[in-house]
Amino acid sequence: MGKIFLVTGGARSGKSSFAEKLALKIGDGKAAYIATAQIFDDEMAYRVEVHKSRRGENWMTFEAPFAAEEKIFEAAKNFKAILFDCVTLYVSNFLCTNDRDDEKILYDKLRGLIQKLIDAAKNSDAAIIFVSNEVGGGIVPENKLARRFRDLSGLANQMLAAQSEKVFLTVAGIAIDLKKLEERL
Repeated sequence: MGKIFLVTGGARSGKSSFAEKLALKIGDGKAAYIATAQIFDDEMAYRVEVHKSRRGENWMTFEAPFAAEEKIFEAAKNFKAILFDCVTLYVSNFLCTNDRDDEKILYDKLRGLIQKLIDAAKNSDAAIIFVSNEVGGGIVPENKLARRFRDLSGLANQMLAAQSEKVFLTVAGIAIDLKKLEERL
């Protein structure tokens, strides 16, 4: 049975770099990388290049802007550790293809999408490390699309955290294990 880890934090908090180190440690020096980004402009191309430049020969990349559960199964055949980077881009890809749905349908679809990832992770023999942005700490966005993105990302993070063995919050390059600090009611 696979293990699930969640690494979350704000933009440029060090979450990907921490998750990469964790994946290599769990994977005995090699890991799979599931990349969810779609490159539509120079800025995103630069961000992807920054991530790629940190990884060497110890990594095998699987591109998965959609249907990432299939890539989890594929990667788990050869790797003990899989880094999924990132959930918020995956939610964005989903939202951009389902933005006309009403709220109930949208939330139900997202729950199904994230549950597929959780099921794939649990049914693998690998440790899956999901990286996700924490986007709910600021003011309420002024437009509907941004509010939907914030809310759906928060829902995805909650679903993954509930199933995770460990949940790390990264701040200024430091990772804190939230499950160790969790108050159980």
